[in-house]
Amino acid sequence: MSSLQFINSKADQLKKNNALNMNINASKGLSEVLKTNIGPKGTLKMLVGGAGQIKITKDGNVLLHEMQIQHPTASMIGRASTAQDDQVGDGTTSNVLFCGDLMKLSERRILDGIHPAIIVDGIEAAKKESFKFLDKLIYKPEKLDREFLLNVARTSLKTKVPNELANQLTEIVTDAVITVKRDTNIDLHMVEVMHMNHKMSTETKLIKGLVMDHGGRHPDMPRKLENCYILTLNVSLEYEKTEVNSGFFYSNAEQREKLVASERSFTDDTVRKIIALKRKVCDGTDKNFVVINQKGIDPLSLDMLAKENIIALRRAKRRNMERLILACGGRAPHSADDLTLEDLGYADKVYEESLGEEKYTFVEGVKNPFSCTILIKGPNEHSIAQTKDAIRDGLRAVKNTFDDGMVVPGAGAFEIACSEHLKDFAKSGEVKGKAILGVEVFAEALLSIPKAIISNAGQDVQETIINVIMGNKEQKAFLGLDINTGKAINPILAGIFDNYCVKKSFLSIAPVLVQQLLLVDEVIRAGKQMNKNSEGPNY
Repeated sequence: MSSLQFINSKADQLKKNNALNMNINASKGLSEVLKTNIGPKGTLKMLVGGAGQIKITKDGNVLLHEMQIQHPTASMIGRASTAQDDQVGDGTTSNVLFCGDLMKLSERRILDGIHPAIIVDGIEAAKKESFKFLDKLIYKPEKLDREFLLNVARTSLKTKVPNELANQLTEIVTDAVITVKRDTNIDLHMVEVMHMNHKMSTETKLIKGLVMDHGGRHPDMPRKLENCYILTLNVSLEYEKTEVNSGFFYSNAEQREKLVASERSFTDDTVRKIIALKRKVCDGTDKNFVVINQKGIDPLSLDMLAKENIIALRRAKRRNMERLILACGGRAPHSADDLTLEDLGYADKVYEESLGEEKYTFVEGVKNPFSCTILIKGPNEHSIAQTKDAIRDGLRAVKNTFDDGMVVPGAGAFEIACSEHLKDFAKSGEVKGKAILGVEVFAEALLSIPKAIISNAGQDVQETIINVIMGNKEQKAFLGLDINTGKAINPILAGIFDNYCVKKSFLSIAPVLVQQLLLVDEVIRAGKQMNKNSEGPNY
């Protein structure tokens, strides 16, 4: 048989299994789309919505959420990758690239006549060995201080936004997580992310306090106060309709006037109690008073408060009420009875800013805050959205470091070192038979990520990878890639770190997904509505 006939026979063999062929092509296609985005020098994608909306991003999670993916296999890979992002906050693009290369390299072995089940066995053995190697590569700093956390955040952010903005956001997200950290519990919901379509993205800042997207509703209220007591309330200061059908009946105008007065007196008495507390703690001092209420405040109540020089905000979000207490201190009483000084928080200043028709209220200068606000600024919606996505990833990167207590050397160090380790593992004799081919597929596919990073930086791929491999052997260290020079660097000395949980999740999701796809030999359109709780067919 001639070589051409051999190649044609192998191609025919693959064509017979159309389902596998389809899965491989879908994986390769999605991988090719996202390959150019990975790394600090990755390119951007422009997403255009049906109504003409435009979003420019390189975040794999955003792309996979917003893209219209028709192919079922590509959609499955996309959902699995975004599930990792939802869980640990990063690694979406890496997952897609790893899946694509595992499928592409498996295709070559299948063309050579190797059964997919054998490759699957090899991938499983390689996955288990990779977990063991990952635990050998972890780096535990002596102390999770601010300087170390800055390096972790910077590594994550530089792959999402330009360097200048990444350097600024690094300090913001690190300080935000340190602020909300209470013992071992880190609730990122206590970091309010607010945006203003105003100025430049580089003017984004961290406010150790709170910014609310509404202001006072009375023209005579002060716009700025200093040395403020903050009263957070969950009390209705307006008329409320009853929850059941009810009515009041009167026979003359005098009875009607008495009814209106009695209805009004209840609300007025509540407001007077607040005013009495304000006079008690502020009269004769330089202190001022601010009321932030979760429920409504009617115009007459606002007028009474404005005459006392009190800033009053109504209908604050429930989540902001939680943040206010953590930022300013105090409590959030559900009744105006028996208000005391212990119910009050404190802030150095409270002021209102107007931007067009929008009003923003700033609560700043709080003591020992456990809540804060990241105020994003940008000239347009595109830059604001890009900054917001990057901040989300940066916050998760710092939180993951606290949760894990360890990191992994970055700059492709893990992928290159693990690939070389798996090649030695394949030769060690622990894996028997043709399953060694699956281990080799896994080892080679790991290199797809550092290769893509180097390619996007404009460096020579093969030369750079060889430099790192040779450097590892000579220095007996785990080296990474310098995308600016194409040389090997020590990621620990350079301060380039990846999250341990991201690498662990990355090694769990992609191989399992590829193993399932390789074993699919037929794709069948379901004739009925699929239900996960269905009992199956009746025979």
